[in-house]
Amino acid sequence: MSKIKKELKEFLTYKSTYQFIQKELIEREDGIYCENELLKDQEGNKISETESWIDVGYRNRGDFPQMLSNLFPYNFKFRGKKLNSIENFFQGMKFKDKKTQNYVFSYYGTQAVHIKAASNYNWKETGVVYWQGKAIKRESKEYELLIDELYISAIQNPIYRNILSNCNKEIIHSIGENNKKETTFTRYEFEFELNCLKDFVQSKNKKEVKKYE
Repeated sequence: MSKIKKELKEFLTYKSTYQFIQKELIEREDGIYCENELLKDQEGNKISETESWIDVGYRNRGDFPQMLSNLFPYNFKFRGKKLNSIENFFQGMKFKDKKTQNYVFSYYGTQAVHIKAASNYNWKETGVVYWQGKAIKRESKEYELLIDELYISAIQNPIYRNILSNCNKEIIHSIGENNKKETTFTRYEFEFELNCLKDFVQSKNKKEVKKYE
């Protein structure tokens, strides 16, 4: 069994019992709050990190908010394809043609997020995305498992793995879209996946430490 398949199996077992409650964002007269802490004021100024949470966004201030973003340029292989960021996968899935999808994988995250405008296929009309020419329903267990495999592949990059290991706060993604019909990865899906992945990596680290004590 390959390292990725083995770790994916471990992750799926861990995720099956993982308890996640999404933090509520509350809009008040003076701005948007998360757990009574200001996240965004009336002028649009954002707080990217507090004592209890990190708001992920590539344009947000701070190392963790940027490095935990899907747009951050992590190189890794997924099912034999080299991706220059996690975002490349999510944008590539919007292209029906296999050859064109492979071109999307060669761009970087900040470029890939705009490249959807070059697609001649509208996945929102069908609710179907594509991986290497194969149709996959956006709202399906098959798609969820593909995402899990994607992130397990991504943490084979030691920099991405280490930033998750070093994160000791809950991850939120306030700019995330909530409707599955409008995005290939919702705010809830992102927060669930990243928090679970973070805790999974850290639990494995603890087991490794105990092994050598």
